[in-house]
Amino acid sequence: MNLPNKLTILRVCMIPFFVAFMLLNGGNGWQKWVALAIFVIASLTDTLDGYIARRDNLVTNFGKFMDPLADKLLVCSALICFVDLHRLPTWICIIIIAREFIISGFRLIASDNGIVIAANWWGKAKTISQMIMIIVLIANLGGAFGIVEQVLIYLSLVLTVVSLCDYVWKNKQVLSMQD
Repeated sequence: MNLPNKLTILRVCMIPFFVAFMLLNGGNGWQKWVALAIFVIASLTDTLDGYIARRDNLVTNFGKFMDPLADKLLVCSALICFVDLHRLPTWICIIIIAREFIISGFRLIASDNGIVIAANWWGKAKTISQMIMIIVLIANLGGAFGIVEQVLIYLSLVLTVVSLCDYVWKNKQVLSMQD
């Protein structure tokens, strides 16, 4: 087991602790700062494991599968916590999570047919906006930040839908692939 894969496993192991601290005390108090630290550290391990894997030529099939899954688990866990804490509308959470399932399915079908669907600018912008949104929602600073939170929520939603449409449009040949 190489270092990038260990970092991916660490990220998955951090998720239950993140959720526990997010939901303790209603997402307030010192617990939210612990949850924020866990989320930031977990997010940084994602950047670090990808960098190390490419730099040291340690890319593995396990990493190709588990790294994006770990990312989705972390983001989806945060979104579901926000729904539970009444800080994110359920319908927005469903759209964001549905996009992740759709793109994962798309990539799986494409991969089975020898096609690699690489991340593009829209997908990266979506990911960055979601990470910033999640950090701001965890911090829950109140006051004028409530407006910032709403802007980030809807920006993330728009980028999620646009990136989904872009992936589907640019890779529409995957839709016609059958066994």
